Amino acid sequence: MSILNERLITIEEKLHGLLVRHAIKALRITVGAIFLGFGVLKFFPDVSPAQGLAIKTIDLLTFGLIPWEAGIVAIATLECFIGICLLANRWMRVAVWLLVVQFIGILAPLVLLTGRLFSGPHHAPTLEGQYVLKDIILVAAGMAIAAGTFRGGRLIRDQPAVPDTPPAPTAKPADEPDASHKLPIVLSAAAGERTVQDVCDEHHIPQSTYHAWRTATSHGAMCEAGCVAVGASASGAAANRGDQDP
Repeated sequence: MSILNERLITIEEKLHGLLVRHAIKALRITVGAIFLGFGVLKFFPDVSPAQGLAIKTIDLLTFGLIPWEAGIVAIATLECFIGICLLANRWMRVAVWLLVVQFIGILAPLVLLTGRLFSGPHHAPTLEGQYVLKDIILVAAGMAIAAGTFRGGRLIRDQPAVPDTPPAPTAKPADEPDASHKLPIVLSAAAGERTVQDVCDEHHIPQSTYHAWRTATSHGAMCEAGCVAVGASASGAAANRGDQDP
């Protein structure tokens, strides 16, 4: 039994490692495909099953000031843009904020059209109500994507604790590059030709480490520039005093 348990633990550790590395990416791609697919449907009249609900929601949110045709096209464009951003893993900061706006519109019928969504027997949700309620899953998925991609966030897997083993002393990892190797890594993304995510994936480092290196590099450059400026000022002052001496 102990051998079987050890093998199961080994399999679980490998599976968990795969999930940590690829779960957010898989969630981002699937949510992006959903947004892009449903956004495309809204460009064609009477094709999207949520068109009637969307039209009524647009009318209530805009107080009837915006024609429903323009509102549907705006929603379709917004959903397609969000889907493309998630699929391409580009402009994620913009995509996350647009997701917030989109989720407000998605969940608005729960407040504005409660009677319509829960008009089934014993106030059970109708088909439209179920359609809106399942969007709560998209909200949770969007929160996970934002946590895993926004501002350098990512999942980090802790190493399993080994019993009766003293903690290892904190030390600089042997494979951590020195300052001369960190600078090209930082500059490769700072130049704007590549994204921070691509650079981190290539060098197998978390984005938090990249940002720490960038901060340290910038601080070191500022200190060096300050020392040069102070040295130049001191040299100039000494030269002036030499000129003034008889």
